[in-house]
Order: sequence, then C-alpha cells, then structure tokens
Amino acid sequence: MTVAAAVAVLVGVLALATALGLLLRARTGRARPTRTNEARTTTTTDPTTADLAPAEAFGTEATLVQFSTPTCARCPATRRQLDAVAAEHPGVTRLEIDLAERPELARRFAVMQTPTVLLLDRGRAVHTRFGGPPRPADLTAALDTVLTAARAAAAPATTPGDQSP
Repeated sequence: MTVAAAVAVLVGVLALATALGLLLRARTGRARPTRTNEARTTTTTDPTTADLAPAEAFGTEATLVQFSTPTCARCPATRRQLDAVAAEHPGVTRLEIDLAERPELARRFAVMQTPTVLLLDRGRAVHTRFGGPPRPADLTAALDTVLTAARAAAAPATTPGDQSP
C-alpha cells in the first residue's frame, strides 16, 4: 500500500467516524413516539410497565421513567431536569430505575444508553422514548400531548344539543 492510499483510507475512516458521531449526537435526547394510534391514554395498566414500581409510585396523569446506572455522568442533571418538569405539572412524577440492580429491564426496554427516559401516560403505556438527556422542548411537547389527551379523556362528553345557559 502506498502512502497516498494509506492517507486516503485514514481520511475515509475519519470522515465516516465524524458522520456517525454527528448522526448519534443529533439523535440523542430527541423524542421518539412509541405508539402511532391517537387513543394514547388508556384506563388499564400496561403489563410491560406494571412491575417497574409499586402503583403509588406512578403519577396519576403521567410518569417520567429514568433508566440510570451508578456510573452515568449525565444522569444527575437529567434527574434534576425531570424533577423540575414533574414539579410544574400536577399528577406527574419521576421514577428512577437503576439498571445495575435490575438488568433485565435493559433488555425488555432496549436501553442502549443511560440515561434513557420513557414518558408513560396515565395507563402506564409508553408514549415517548428519549435516548440520552431529553431536550427540553421535546420533553415539554411530549408531556403536553400526554396531559392534553388525559384531560380530554377525563372531560365529560357532550352532545351538540347539551348546551348549558
């Protein structure tokens, strides 16, 4: 192999690594909806999330589940971010799961990095997934969607003739 060919290979490998790094960085923290149907709020408990914690640990409107590990450098900042968001919205709680203590959950929820955050609706169904620390705008938008759906489901249905004076 000539020097020029070796340099070309090196430049190619560096370009590929840079492109992959930029792609991963762009995807980190972005919201990924996990369900496509419009009826996201359910009244029954999702069996895949039912055993994450006792029932009283979940929020009445939504739950932010954070998967962490003891060596995660970004987890404390994510914990503070999620706690602040939960404090702003009644019925929303944060639940932290240590994957070092419950490694089977990493397989079940396909957790490839920590923190990974799942947004659960009132029926404990996974609504949105964030790989890495959630971007504030994406987190707010996803949470607003869940809370709006919860309010709409809780509102009494009215017919066009049922107008009150």
